[in-house]
Amino acid sequence: MQIKFVEQIASTQKFLVDAVREGRIAPPFAIAADRQIAGIGSRGNGWQSASGNLAFSFCVQQRDLPADVPPQSASIYFAMIMQEFLASLGSQLWLKWPNDFYLSERKIGGAMTNKIKNTLICGIGINLLGAPEYAGILDIKISAKDAIEGFFALYENKISWKQIFRNFSLQFQKSQKFSVHLGGEKISLAQAKLCEDGSIIINEERVYALR
Repeated sequence: MQIKFVEQIASTQKFLVDAVREGRIAPPFAIAADRQIAGIGSRGNGWQSASGNLAFSFCVQQRDLPADVPPQSASIYFAMIMQEFLASLGSQLWLKWPNDFYLSERKIGGAMTNKIKNTLICGIGINLLGAPEYAGILDIKISAKDAIEGFFALYENKISWKQIFRNFSLQFQKSQKFSVHLGGEKISLAQAKLCEDGSIIINEERVYALR
């Protein structure tokens, strides 16, 4: 994986989506920024990342993932790899369905994935050093560079979806204490059923992702 580090960028995700769509960059490739000033968050909201926080995006071919990974749940797959890496270092962060990083009840980051033809483009952001009042900061000390390199080292192990889903399903119980925005409405996850492909059944509707 070629990783390009830059000092500042509007959005690593937008940069990579545009570059892949225009044929300027081909997978595998990653870009990381020390400071991101116009990042993309939940439901199209902004997600700014101060200097020293984790902000990176990468692109891979869908065929390079383990065969059992559901493409529509790629964000869960990638986010859980980061969660498992940081947990191995002692962090208590967990993944709220479908792709938000939490410490206890405070959001500290998230992941999102776009697909262009057979290329998956994932962006991951985590507050390592600073956060707005409503958010939290990772509970262990790690540099963005070390977090990225640790993530890719674990990604290269080609962990199966079955193994990833086993761990994610245990964390889903915490998600059920929260609500999500669906179709313009705020809906509790208390009665949601998690399916083996990462989707949920809620109000008799199957939902794969919220962003």
